[in-house]
Amino acid sequence: MHPRYEIEREYSVRVHGKLDDNQIAELKSGIKLEDGLAQFQKIIFKRGERSNNWYQVILKEGRNREVRRLFEVFNITVNRLIRIRFGEIRLPLNLQKGHYIELSQSQVSSLLKKFKE
Repeated sequence: MHPRYEIEREYSVRVHGKLDDNQIAELKSGIKLEDGLAQFQKIIFKRGERSNNWYQVILKEGRNREVRRLFEVFNITVNRLIRIRFGEIRLPLNLQKGHYIELSQSQVSSLLKKFKE
């Protein structure tokens, strides 16, 4: 899971507030954080619910609290963060915090292949 392998991580993110087009472009091109440049590979607005809005984001590093810190640059607070994919592996929606699933041999092989590239 180390960031140097640049395996895509996909998240569903609920935030308090909404990004404008310029902020989305900035998040894609890269923002300087205290530990270096960070960016989303992809960010898509999904839907809004009153003052809360959902985005789907993909990044390749996954440094400590990186998703939250990127939104905080624009004074937007993340109030729900759900990892939905790691590499090619989609995580089940009913997977509870602190629980896990066993991967098939082909899923493990797929991940290990990424480390050797």
